[in-house]
Amino acid sequence: MVDIDAAIGYVVAHGDPVERARLSYLRTGAKPADSVLQRIEDGQTAAGGWHAGGDISVPSVDATCFRLAELDDLGGLHGPPVDRALAWLAASQRPDGTWQEDQTLAGEAPPWALPGDPEATLYLTAVAGFWMTVAELESHPDHEEPARYADTLASAARYVVAQLHPDGTWPSFLATGWHAAGLLHEAQFFYESARVQLVLGDRVAEMSPADVANMAAALRRVNLGDDWLVQSARKRLGETQRTDGGWDSAEGPVFDVNTTLTVIRACR
Repeated sequence: MVDIDAAIGYVVAHGDPVERARLSYLRTGAKPADSVLQRIEDGQTAAGGWHAGGDISVPSVDATCFRLAELDDLGGLHGPPVDRALAWLAASQRPDGTWQEDQTLAGEAPPWALPGDPEATLYLTAVAGFWMTVAELESHPDHEEPARYADTLASAARYVVAQLHPDGTWPSFLATGWHAAGLLHEAQFFYESARVQLVLGDRVAEMSPADVANMAAALRRVNLGDDWLVQSARKRLGETQRTDGGWDSAEGPVFDVNTTLTVIRACR
């Protein structure tokens, strides 16, 4: 079993103000101080996306999705900054339903965001489609109104479905899988989503703690019904928790708090 109290203690001891605010929201639903949200919003470009950092001011699909996830952990996945981000993502979608990073980012882009790379294209399409889906669910959880970006999401889902292999695997990074599963489920490609989930279930035992946490948190964010995969992920997280209450990040110790927060989100 995951020791949530130890995980909370780890974030309190090692987290920055934004990370501690995320913890408060995840634990109690407490709204963060305006300054916390402002720190995130300050990095938003005039176009509506977020840049990837450094001296590059060009908006990044990957960075924008990361910031939307961060705002979601703070109960802030709504309002003008999010509306601008969604509008930018919709406008940045390519005619075939995909997303790619701007070519000017090629020199700085990690493998999963490399412009023109087919694996990166599928990953970014699944991730952007997933977070646009989550934002739509946040705005209209009961589906009482048509989705604002229904055509955008349908186009993305069709592209993802076309890339799946007959056995449910996909020609891209592991994280593409759980984002695709959520996107496809909400786009009513239930069979295709279920096939992807079965593949993910077979891989849980070999996944890193960070991947298991991200998968479980993502699948919990969209209501997939039967949560067998989430339960399997939680068991794996209980086996990989460190004695200090945290979990290892795939990107190094500086991101261990973020991974631990993701576990808390998956298990709350």
